[in-house]
Amino acid sequence: MNEKRALMFGISAVLLWSTVATAFKLTLAQLTPIQMLAVACVISSAVLLAICTLQRQLRHIIPTFTANPGYFILSGLINPLCYYLILFQAYRLLPASQAQSINYSWAITLTIMAAVFLKQQIRRQDYLAAVLCYLGVLIIATQGNLLALHFDSPLGVGLALLSTLLWAGYWILNTQNKADPVIGLLLGFLIATPCIIALSLYEDADWSHITPQGWLSAVYVGLFEMGITFFLWLNALKQTRHTARISNLIFISPFISLVLLSVIIHEQIHPSTILGLICIIGGLVIQQFAGKKRMHAAKQ
Repeated sequence: MNEKRALMFGISAVLLWSTVATAFKLTLAQLTPIQMLAVACVISSAVLLAICTLQRQLRHIIPTFTANPGYFILSGLINPLCYYLILFQAYRLLPASQAQSINYSWAITLTIMAAVFLKQQIRRQDYLAAVLCYLGVLIIATQGNLLALHFDSPLGVGLALLSTLLWAGYWILNTQNKADPVIGLLLGFLIATPCIIALSLYEDADWSHITPQGWLSAVYVGLFEMGITFFLWLNALKQTRHTARISNLIFISPFISLVLLSVIIHEQIHPSTILGLICIIGGLVIQQFAGKKRMHAAKQ
């Protein structure tokens, strides 16, 4: 264990994840969601393949797949194919600050789905956390006008919420995966990437107008949303004895992201988005710290 290295990996991952909402918007200014995902998946697949090569795990890829092909096919269709297509479309329809903040409620969605599919108990604190999180989503979606229940983009809000269902479902499915997480993620990308390329060709979108900035933005998404950053985060958790301390770093990411969105692409951050995000993060904090207390009490 190396706590300094763990902290370095964790902070690096959080800082990189804080930039991706801005990268999404810059890329979607020139590419369609399918084009963006096609480029990002090719890059991410190459990165994960390089990591497996450096870790001398290439020989395990085919045996891992053949041991449970149905799982990896379903996993790849959920993430990256369906999840990112829906998430990118939500970012296309909503301000990035709103789409990102709503997407952060996935952890509460995971708690609810785990109770349904894994028969896990929902605690009183989880109910409070869920109320706070979805109140935050409602504040963001209505821009603070809760009584009117008016949504500028009902489809965008719906897609952002659907992305939380898919991401939570992916992690529930992942509980059945005993394979190395990097190999598992790589297999999902290797399965999904040909499908995504085929969809991009079927879409028949124009690729000729994409500027170098557009290509670089899409490559950046592949590197730092799906590829390298996952590896950094995984190593942070492996290097530490204090998983909760590293996990808590993720709470600063959305606030850094709001600053970057305002400074780099000059997106106006509505006060209701900040209030809603505080509610969502507050719900996640309640859920996480209540879980720690329960584990501590169980050990006594």
